[in-house]
Amino acid sequence: MTKTAAIIGGGVIGGGWAARFLLNGWNVRVFDPDPEAGRKIGAVLDNARRSLPGLGNVALPAEGQLSWHATIAEAVEGADWVQESVPERLELKQKVYGELQQHVGQGAVIGSSTSGYKPSQLQDGFANAAQIVVAHPFNPVYLMPLVEVVTTEANTPEVIAKAKEIITGIGMYPLHLKKEIDAHVADRFLEAVWREALWLVKDGIATTEEIDNAIRYGFGIRWAQMGLFETYRVAGGEAGMKHFLAQFGPCLSWPWTKLMDVPEYNDELVELIAGQSDAQSGQYSIRELERIRDDNLVGIMRALGANDWGAGALQNAHDAARMGEAGLARSMAEVDDITQPVQTLNRVVPLDWTDYNGHMTESRYLDAFAQSTDRLMEIIGCDAEYIANGGSYFTAETHIRHLDEVHAGDPIQVRTRVILGQGKKMHLWHEMFSGERLLATGEHMLLHVDLKTRRSAPPAPHVEANLVALAEAHAALPAPDGLGRAIGASR
Repeated sequence: MTKTAAIIGGGVIGGGWAARFLLNGWNVRVFDPDPEAGRKIGAVLDNARRSLPGLGNVALPAEGQLSWHATIAEAVEGADWVQESVPERLELKQKVYGELQQHVGQGAVIGSSTSGYKPSQLQDGFANAAQIVVAHPFNPVYLMPLVEVVTTEANTPEVIAKAKEIITGIGMYPLHLKKEIDAHVADRFLEAVWREALWLVKDGIATTEEIDNAIRYGFGIRWAQMGLFETYRVAGGEAGMKHFLAQFGPCLSWPWTKLMDVPEYNDELVELIAGQSDAQSGQYSIRELERIRDDNLVGIMRALGANDWGAGALQNAHDAARMGEAGLARSMAEVDDITQPVQTLNRVVPLDWTDYNGHMTESRYLDAFAQSTDRLMEIIGCDAEYIANGGSYFTAETHIRHLDEVHAGDPIQVRTRVILGQGKKMHLWHEMFSGERLLATGEHMLLHVDLKTRRSAPPAPHVEANLVALAEAHAALPAPDGLGRAIGASR
């Protein structure tokens, strides 16, 4: 059953929330009196549609329906989640919550994108205070997974659990803060770094570009996958965190920061910083910078996913939860019809799979077919546990035919047939499609190997039985065009 999210306020953050929900299959209802809201959210959605589907390795659900509404009452009708993202003025937010109190269903969660206000300030005076939580995201919302969920004693365990479940369900991470504080947690870090950066610029120590380089070429990359404390634990070497604290703890008393003081915020400082920022990146439009940012974020998180670490591990878990909906089986019991080719891949072509010609590079066809082989292996029982116990299949021969182009963002599916499943041998035939357009075929001969001896050996009985069952079922299908064809043979 399709769920519904109501977005109150369609700026950068509200638009990001709309994209995150919409591309995860939710219907989205928007209220924003700004006559430019449609154009602004449309631009955010264009970027999200371009980047988010390529972040994961499992296809997203069918996009939900986006609708616009003239009143808050209309927008929140039937909503399971309401996200308030109006400007940071408490009186305006309280006015909005007054309307929400009248029209939002009792089962809905009301989240606020506020970066500074405490939930108790938002709940104050409202009979439906139990429904109201802070759900503070980070830009771009459609890619960044963190959401600070801040609650009070007014919130029931059921509301908190539902908020966390919904946020997790759209591929994000709910960081539950059980004690409220102004600006929550993450923005307090950012504010501290921001204030110190202002002093460094004002005192002529570093330019805006030099400060940004210190972050993006240094600790920022480490923080992206380990955070602060785990990074410092590693810095302590084999002795760990205690050694690090003993070595660097005394630095806390040294005058290394001006965080207890704030530079005078005047026109001179604004002009200095704005001028340096223009010199640093003024040659790019905001849209260009957003796309560069999105490409980099996808690349970083996909790289983290390869190691099942940090934000990449979160995406892997989201993909795993969606496999069944995407038509991907994990065992013989989940295969709908073994007499037909098995769907072993369902995804879009990510940005980093394309080459200088603008289409998917040759190595990625092999990568896609290798992923399909891995999926087939898991289905027959040659899964991670089986491999850890010493058995696996090694590829002995591969033949790929490139039949048509495919570009970044195009959906692709691979359907796999077992041509031979006998003893040590597994002969697979993969066909890659975009819709009904055949893009490529891959023919693979694999041998079962004992990982201890690194020599071919018979598979375990249950693996062989599953493989034979698929081979016998697929034998009734017509021989695929191109099977066993040598390179250069006419088509």
